[in-house]
Amino acid sequence: MPRQSSIDLDSADRPFDNIINFRDVGRSVNHFCGAQILKEGVLFRSARLDDASERDKRRLAEELHIVTVIDLRSQTEHQMGTRKRRAENAGASEDPADIDFTRSPVPPNADEHLLQIPDSHRALISLTGKGFERALLAKLDWPTYLKVLAWAATGYRSDAVRLIGERVMQPRGLTGLAQDTLDSSPAEIRSVFELLAKDDAYPLLVHCTQGKDRTGLVILLALLLAGENVPTAAIVDDYVRSELELVPEFEERMREIRALGLGEDYTRCPPGFVDTTIQYLQDRYGGVWGYLTGIGIDAAMQEHIRQKLLIQ
Repeated sequence: MPRQSSIDLDSADRPFDNIINFRDVGRSVNHFCGAQILKEGVLFRSARLDDASERDKRRLAEELHIVTVIDLRSQTEHQMGTRKRRAENAGASEDPADIDFTRSPVPPNADEHLLQIPDSHRALISLTGKGFERALLAKLDWPTYLKVLAWAATGYRSDAVRLIGERVMQPRGLTGLAQDTLDSSPAEIRSVFELLAKDDAYPLLVHCTQGKDRTGLVILLALLLAGENVPTAAIVDDYVRSELELVPEFEERMREIRALGLGEDYTRCPPGFVDTTIQYLQDRYGGVWGYLTGIGIDAAMQEHIRQKLLIQ
């Protein structure tokens, strides 16, 4: 059922039926700053699009004219989405709490859960890909490492992922994982920013499952390219807005988070996430420009992205 809202249905900021944590990044920053700094209608962010209604789909295509969707989710998350869609289509459950997200084999390339937006291009770029997985495995003790490998090799990938979540991801926390992502996923982040540097990629929407942390990291990097034009406080404000935006689906998302071996703190926006990540970039890479240059996004591409986002 579409969610009910008292917000003016003619407003550009009106909610979608079944897409949450959606916003125009430029409008979000401009509203916070009380000034026109970023172009609006160019860069959007959200939680997953899987449950979008037909009206949601028309709005994305006909009102916002989305050309590119960057989906940052992992293979495991896509498999969970497919299991959920298959259960719903089979009439197996009216209640998401009854769906077992971690069982039933699903091909790695299953895509029936993905929203098809007319005249748009989808890029599946797992921000927590092979390099990230190797970095997490390196943090395990040997007995746990061997158990994870054995489970993954015998078809119990979801159990292996849950064990990694419990032993590594939960202790690292969201801020630590953002640092791990920067260090271990340079190819994936390069692919994202290569798309951001393309003239014909906009309007562009970035999302993951909650649209909070991986999406937040990409948006943070993009906004940092604007330099002093976008104050850190505006980046913080845009990031922390996700916590309240995700409240309507808290219980369902908690079930999915638990399936990954993670706790309730993964539904929150940790204090200091933005400031700590910015400091990490500065200390380790010489700032966002040094980081992006190091992964293959040269100065010309960085400037081009700046020009796409900033009002001249």
